[in-house]
Amino acid sequence: MSALARPRHNRVIAGVCAGIAERFGLTPWTVRILFLASCLLPGPQFLIYLALWLFLPQEP
Repeated sequence: MSALARPRHNRVIAGVCAGIAERFGLTPWTVRILFLASCLLPGPQFLIYLALWLFLPQEP
């Protein structure tokens, strides 16, 4: 498994979902759909996404 980082390919907005998908062996669209579905539930999903966008390093 690779380290958690935002890739330079398969990005839509910031690469957070693509990075999570790459790390856990999923497709980026699966993670994006799961994230969007989770936004229907109460919780800090959007804030976590923003934090990951700020703190995850970009792939070299």
